[in-house]
Amino acid sequence: MTHALLQLKGVAKRFTLHHQNGLELPVFDGVDLELRAGECVVLDGPSGMGKSTLLKLIYANYRASAGSIRICAPGRAAVEVTEATPRTLVQLRRDTIGYVSQFLRVIPRVSALDVVAEVLLDDAGASQEAVQAARQEAARWLTRLQIPQRLWSLPPATFSGGEQQRINIARNMIKAKPLLLLDEPTASLDAANTDTVIALIREATARGAAVLGIFHDHAVGAAVATRHIQVADFRSTPC
Repeated sequence: MTHALLQLKGVAKRFTLHHQNGLELPVFDGVDLELRAGECVVLDGPSGMGKSTLLKLIYANYRASAGSIRICAPGRAAVEVTEATPRTLVQLRRDTIGYVSQFLRVIPRVSALDVVAEVLLDDAGASQEAVQAARQEAARWLTRLQIPQRLWSLPPATFSGGEQQRINIARNMIKAKPLLLLDEPTASLDAANTDTVIALIREATARGAAVLGIFHDHAVGAAVATRHIQVADFRSTPC
């Protein structure tokens, strides 16, 4: 059996409401979870149970209140996310973790093609050949996700919600990374593009990526999951 690429032990999250005299709002407590290469684990449960919060803890958008979040990608030193420096987190996000969030956050005036292509370029001093190759690969992804070529030169902020989400998917899946976090990636997509995303997720796990995902559409979750986890099992205190 392969080693755990992602390991959570005793992870807890509580939000402190400073505008309500420091009231603490518990989200979950004692989360133990292991995710291995080639797995797609789907987090199940109704809205408000902390599914997105768990992904944000792994990506270090939020800081855990307690516990350990350890990422051990093949060929790389293990990283304890809860103790990592900002520099280490930047490297982790660049090389190890792909994260399709519910919102696309990019520089407003950059074209859709370059928003996707820039992920493949390690530094601002990339050669013209490297830039061209990255743009060609980005074009392939935009074509596969049915973004019309007439939109490629425009900034994604001008796009529809579904188009923005497809740019979000392309940007965060184009670079093959060991760990992939998906927060409702198909929520605003039509049936054809949903099928494309299902195929992309299956391709990711087939190459050995570990995937942790949230899906509003149970059929999509069922189509990609190797196993399901009920987030309610992590909740020690209702809120």
